[in-house]
Amino acid sequence: MLIIRRLRCTHCRRIHHELPDRLVPYKRYESACIERVVLKDSKSLDIAMDEATLYRMRSWFNSLLPYLLGCLNAIGIRLGQAPVYESSVSSQSAHQRIGHYISNSPGWLARIVRPIANSNLWVHTRSAFLSANT
Repeated sequence: MLIIRRLRCTHCRRIHHELPDRLVPYKRYESACIERVVLKDSKSLDIAMDEATLYRMRSWFNSLLPYLLGCLNAIGIRLGQAPVYESSVSSQSAHQRIGHYISNSPGWLARIVRPIANSNLWVHTRSAFLSANT
C-alpha cells in the first residue's frame, strides 16, 4: 500500500500528485521490474507475467522511447544544457540510446520518468477508456 501525497501549487493552483521513484504512471509494475523486462532480463525475475504481457510491455516502451528521449532533450535545453546528439548508428539498443541522456545503470527508468512526469509531459494512453461509438 502506497500513500501518494497531493500537493497544490501556489502559482497555478493545480493539484499535483507526488510520484515515488519506483512507480511508472499508469503501469501496474514497478520501474525496476519494467527495466528488466525491457532489457529482456525477465527470466531472472520472479514476476507473474506471461509472454504476451512481456511482449506488450516491451512494445509499449520501444514505441514510447523516441518521445521520452525527446522530452529529456527538451527539458535539458530548458535548463540550459547542451542538446544530446545521438549516434547515427541505427542498430543501437534502447538501453544504449538511454545511456546518451542519462546513466544506464540500474534505476534508469525512474530517472527518465521523474522529470517527464513532473514537467506534465507524460503521455497517458486512454485506449482502454475510449468507446467504439465515438
